Amino acid sequence: MTIARPEPGPDPGAAVRPVVRTPSGLFPTGPPPRPTYREPHPITGGGVAAGGGAAAGWLVLFGLLGTDVTTYAWWTVVAGLLAWLTALVLVRYGDRGVATGVAIVTAGGWSIAAAVVAVRWATSGDWPLW
Repeated sequence: MTIARPEPGPDPGAAVRPVVRTPSGLFPTGPPPRPTYREPHPITGGGVAAGGGAAAGWLVLFGLLGTDVTTYAWWTVVAGLLAWLTALVLVRYGDRGVATGVAIVTAGGWSIAAAVVAVRWATSGDWPLW
């Protein structure tokens, strides 16, 4: 006859710790963690409109300094360069929406000045800028 002996139980003084298993990733337990990116200075329509209005006023004021096509074109070039420098500063340190409006309207102002110079050149046959 065989007598079965009971297996020894856990030591009553030892702390019981649950087994921690790291999931392999083969069967994800939830949605994947996704980063949330927030724009620190979002571009708004109001900012673009404000920059466009300011640049339009700036170009008009400088354009009014010109007395003929040559001086109008050169004042517009100078005003546009100053406006774009301001836009670069605004992109780095300020409101990028305003900088966008300034850049768009400045490009449009330069296009108008180029068209005026081209029309004058086509009608007179002489290059008007020097």
